Amino acid sequence: MKTMTCKQLGGACEMQFHANTFEEIAEMSKKHGMEMFQKGDEPHLKAIHEMQELMKLPESMNAWFEDRKRAFEELAENE
Repeated sequence: MKTMTCKQLGGACEMQFHANTFEEIAEMSKKHGMEMFQKGDEPHLKAIHEMQELMKLPESMNAWFEDRKRAFEELAENE
């Protein structure tokens, strides 16, 4: 199991997510982002807007995704 924060995954806070795979942790982060969007949390709304801008360029989005996945894979397992 590994841990990443919302901020490490492109978000706006230090909430921690724990998962065995990057796909699991990305899904947790996405769910958290949607919850913060529904609450109108301004820092998260800004991060979501930045992500939407990134998605306009598929090659940039793919590079961002691969960078985050690589960061997850390089993390040490939780103790």
